[in-house]
Amino acid sequence: MNKTNTKGIMLAVLAAALYAVSSPLSKILLDYMPSTLMAGFLYLGAGLGMTAMLLIRKLWAPKKNDERLTKKELPYTIAMILLDIAAPICLLYGLKSTTAANASLLNNFEIAATAVIALAVFKEAISPRLWAGIALITLSCALLSFEDISSLRFSSGSLFILLACICWGFENNCTRKISSKDPMQIVLLKGIFSGVGSVVIGLCIGERITVPWSVFAVLGVGLVAYGLSIFTYVHAQRLLGAARTSAYYAVAPFIGTALSLVIFREMPAYTYFIALALMMLGAWLAAQDKPLFGKKR
Repeated sequence: MNKTNTKGIMLAVLAAALYAVSSPLSKILLDYMPSTLMAGFLYLGAGLGMTAMLLIRKLWAPKKNDERLTKKELPYTIAMILLDIAAPICLLYGLKSTTAANASLLNNFEIAATAVIALAVFKEAISPRLWAGIALITLSCALLSFEDISSLRFSSGSLFILLACICWGFENNCTRKISSKDPMQIVLLKGIFSGVGSVVIGLCIGERITVPWSVFAVLGVGLVAYGLSIFTYVHAQRLLGAARTSAYYAVAPFIGTALSLVIFREMPAYTYFIALALMMLGAWLAAQDKPLFGKKR
């Protein structure tokens, strides 16, 4: 494994670890803030944090000159922002009616969505090994999406989370198209515009903040779980490509699941552990795949 691959993998895993705290902490904070407003403040936390980091970087390293976004990347940038408004709103609506452990594990469907979209829309090649990983992840998500496996009744919360993963799958591929640009600028745009968009939507549908301290708590979670996570994820995409970065990012749900079980002490049903085994095998197969960067069909 060369140094570029090693660095890319380390950045992807770091991004995953930072994001892993979002599901359990968001589940707690949903008791104090409505879901759409929370989605907005999570991204605003990322944007404000990156703004501060950008100012510090300019003071300490004024000569650093990363390539900035241009009009050519505008369609991908707009799509990225709109998808980043939709995805966390779906995720937080889903968290209202499913367990944090289930939500954390279902987040791995993002791998399958990212890879299939990378193939179908952006023509990034996918190997048989990665296809096998995607199939196992999808089967695991299907098991987790049933409230009652004997009656084949779907959980609405799980379906909202899967919809969020599809949005993030498209968003990952849009971000991949601009990942050669300044990562801080990308995260800043994501955070500020997606955050403001979600807050405006929340206020328009009648949501209000009743617990003032919750704003600062959500901004803090957003800085870590979204801002720093996206920053390292974009760096990883530069080195590994969209599909492979998403595969290594798969460790996030396992970390999130462990945190959820410790925090909420929820004992999952037996289907959860079957899904967990399938998910682990699928994520391992996906992570073992050869680099996709630069290959075209």
